[in-house]
Amino acid sequence: MGRREKSFLGILKVLLVVSAAFGSEDGYRRSSQGQRHRNAYAAMMYMGTPRDYEYYVALRVMMRSLMKLKVEADLVVIASTDVPLRWVQALEQEDGAKVVRVKNMNNPYKNQDHFDMRFKLTLNKLYAWSLVDYDRVIMLDSDNLFLQKTDELFQCGQFCAVFINPCIFHTGLFVLQPSMEVFRSMLHELAIGRENRDGADQGFLASYFPDLLDQPMFHQPPNATKLDGNYRLPLGYQMDASYYYLKLRWTIPCGPNSVITFPSAPWLKPWYWWSWPVLPLGLSWHRQRLQTLGYNAEMPVVLMQWIVYLGVIAMARLARSNLSKLCYRRVEKSSSSIQTGLKLLTLWSIVAAYVLPFFLIPRTVHPLLGWTLYLVGSFALSSIAMNAFLLPMLAVLTPGLGILGALLVMAFPWYPDGVVRALVVFAYAFCCAPIAWTSLVKIMTCHQVSPEKEVFFPKLGDSQPSPDPIKLC
Repeated sequence: MGRREKSFLGILKVLLVVSAAFGSEDGYRRSSQGQRHRNAYAAMMYMGTPRDYEYYVALRVMMRSLMKLKVEADLVVIASTDVPLRWVQALEQEDGAKVVRVKNMNNPYKNQDHFDMRFKLTLNKLYAWSLVDYDRVIMLDSDNLFLQKTDELFQCGQFCAVFINPCIFHTGLFVLQPSMEVFRSMLHELAIGRENRDGADQGFLASYFPDLLDQPMFHQPPNATKLDGNYRLPLGYQMDASYYYLKLRWTIPCGPNSVITFPSAPWLKPWYWWSWPVLPLGLSWHRQRLQTLGYNAEMPVVLMQWIVYLGVIAMARLARSNLSKLCYRRVEKSSSSIQTGLKLLTLWSIVAAYVLPFFLIPRTVHPLLGWTLYLVGSFALSSIAMNAFLLPMLAVLTPGLGILGALLVMAFPWYPDGVVRALVVFAYAFCCAPIAWTSLVKIMTCHQVSPEKEVFFPKLGDSQPSPDPIKLC
């Protein structure tokens, strides 16, 4: 091979490497995996809760958002040994994270009073002190939303955390200096039963670092020097989403507004489609997911549900005449038990139409898609009741229209603050209550009839209709 050909191949290899490293997100991920940093962003993952998959999705979104910010640190996931291998491979190969497999740490506080079992394995977070290959580690919960990178925190001391509560620091984000000596000390404190008010990682660490409130505030030192000792972090590194909902804007003057945390009820975490517009910041989290992980995993189920619901609407309309045969009655005789049963059947069918779709939608889809699919599913199942019992359409659809109106009221973007928003939502509910009651009464009055038992259980082979059939509504 001539010199010219060798030169050409050399240039081609360089171009391929550059293209792979900088031409796409995957290229950046591969280059970041090959480069070793002195510091790390770390998070933990374990199994054993009903929401394992949701937290797995949230963890991947957070890791990809850090990667998109091009942080100068490794991404580490402390995963228990029972985490599925396919999840581990996705974290490593697709998200550029280094996965450290650990055994679940025994929680000696699980039998204390008022212990929440969802915190049973959160003490796995203590494994962060065993990551001694790194100078500093920023330990994270998966419900963090990064607005900008926080690499300056690697200059903080041996332990640094934010007090979002006036007296108790929050462990959704904290900085630590790994140390096997500290790690063994923590294990010893667990063995002897150090006081822990909540039985979780936050209660243990608050007990282990009891004087953090008296420590100085962290300010980034010049010349990239690292501080010694323990420090409090400015509130902007763990902005509690609850503060936002009061003013519908951030009013945190101290420090950079870098990270939002969501320490709310488990079922109102931002990745659940129903959390928006109930909690407006949920849309911000989904915007970040759309820009990083995407929704390919949920789309097959969503498309299948769309097809099923549209098919149900069409079939219910086409089968209207056959369904309505169940709703004939005779005026000559009266059966109060059948009449009562029919009312209950109608009521439960409408309730099921508005409840069942909620549980069928994948929990982590985009809110706009989730709510649209919910309303379409409710209409599809409601159409079965409407055509079977010949009910008035507007009365049956009143709950769905009320839910749609509530969503629009809550999503209105020009409220001056959260108090006004809450008052408007309350006023809307107050005004809708009489309309909902009127619709319920109208549905029930459609059954002021006395159907005969043989109408609902006709004899096989009986092709002749009963005399004097009269429809219910």
